[in-house]
Amino acid sequence: MITTSELFRKYGTPTESGSAYLTKLILPYPMVLSWDRGTKITSMRCHKLVSENFKNVFDDLLKEYGLMRVQQLGIDLYGGCFAYRKMRGGSDWSRHSWGVAIDLDPERNQLKESKVTARFARPEYKPMIDIFYKHGFLSLGVEKDYDWMHFEIGS
Repeated sequence: MITTSELFRKYGTPTESGSAYLTKLILPYPMVLSWDRGTKITSMRCHKLVSENFKNVFDDLLKEYGLMRVQQLGIDLYGGCFAYRKMRGGSDWSRHSWGVAIDLDPERNQLKESKVTARFARPEYKPMIDIFYKHGFLSLGVEKDYDWMHFEIGS
């Protein structure tokens, strides 16, 4: 996993606005805000150095599952990408502060859930996890067996 000092070296210093390093990524399929299912998400802000990685992930997810299955599985439930903040329960910067991480379906993959209860630990999500890894992201669920919603750039 990438360290905070490596993040600073490669991705710069996080700022509240992120304006110097964020770009707008148009999503290949609509997502919905996890906590407000009436809000459609058609784009997201992420770090410009990982925008192509994210685009490739979403393109491959759509190819692998098709839109209807993406929606049935909740892969389209957007929990956020860029959020300038410290890690929950910690003093280190969150990977979201750089826009190099994304949370998906946070209600069914909560922070402290393990593979016993997390939705993304089920077999039908293995192709999704493999796609994230293929494009340079790690799953905290796979790596540490918690925070199954969270995918972050690995280097």
